[in-house]
Amino acid sequence: MNTATKFLSTILLTGLVASANTLVTVNGKAITQNEVDAELMNATQGRFNQVPADKQAEFRQQVLQQLIGKELIFGDAKKTGILNSTEYKTEYAKLEERMKKELAVQVWQKKQLDSISISDKDLKDYYNKNKEEYNEKESVHARHILVKEEAEAKKIISKLKSLSGQKLKSKFIELAKSESTGPSGPKGGDLGFFTQGQMVPAFNDKVFSMKKGTITKEPVKTQFGFHVIYLEEKKAAATRAYSDVKAFIEQRLKMEKFKTVMKEKMDALQKKATIK
Repeated sequence: MNTATKFLSTILLTGLVASANTLVTVNGKAITQNEVDAELMNATQGRFNQVPADKQAEFRQQVLQQLIGKELIFGDAKKTGILNSTEYKTEYAKLEERMKKELAVQVWQKKQLDSISISDKDLKDYYNKNKEEYNEKESVHARHILVKEEAEAKKIISKLKSLSGQKLKSKFIELAKSESTGPSGPKGGDLGFFTQGQMVPAFNDKVFSMKKGTITKEPVKTQFGFHVIYLEEKKAAATRAYSDVKAFIEQRLKMEKFKTVMKEKMDALQKKATIK
C-alpha cells in the first residue's frame, strides 16, 4: 500500500463520525459504538460498507466480543501487576515513540491535504473531458422462475398470462418462491438490476426486448433450464449529472494533486537531509 493510499485509509478511519453511545460495560468500563466502528473500519481497511449486508451484524458482534475480551485481559493485567513490570514499560516506551512518529506524520500529511483546493472550473473541465466515465448503460430489473422442464415453465406461464399490474407481480413472486429451483427463488426470483451482457445470451436477448410489467410468453431455454421472466423495471442509458459526481471528481483530483505535492515535499526534504 503506497503512502497516499495509507493516508487516505487513515483519514477515513480517524474521520469516522458515529454515535458514541455505550453498547456494553465491562467491569464499569464502557465500550462504545465509536470503538466498534473504528475497529470495523480498521479491520476492513475502510471498506466495511462493502461487507455484504447480511454479514455486517455478525461482523459487528464479533468485533464487540473481541473488544470485551481485550478489556477483560487488560483488567486482569492491571490486577496482576503487568503494567508495573519492566517488560511492559520497555515495550510501552518503544510503542510510544513509534506512535509519536506515526501521529506526527499523519497530522503533517493531513495539513498538506487540507491545503489543496480544486476550482469549480477544474472540476467541470474534468467532467466534460471524461463524460464517458459517467455513462450508465441501459439496465433492467428482472425476476425469473427457473425450472428443469419446459412443460413446467409453460404451466407457470398459463397461471400468469391472464394477470396484469400488481396482481401479476404478486402472483409471480408467489410462484417464484414455491416453484423456482434457482438461488433467487426465496427472494421472489429477484435478480436486481443488470446491464447488457451480464446474463447468458438467450436470457439477455429476451429480457432486454421486453416491456415493463410483462412476462415472457414462452419459456426461455438456457444451459440452466427453462426460465419464465418478469420485467419489473427498465432504465435507459444515461450520463450521470455533474452534480451527482462532483464530490467523487473532487476527491480524485485532490488525491492526484496530493500525490504530486507529497513527491515534491519528499524530494525537497531528501535534498536537505543527511542520509547515509
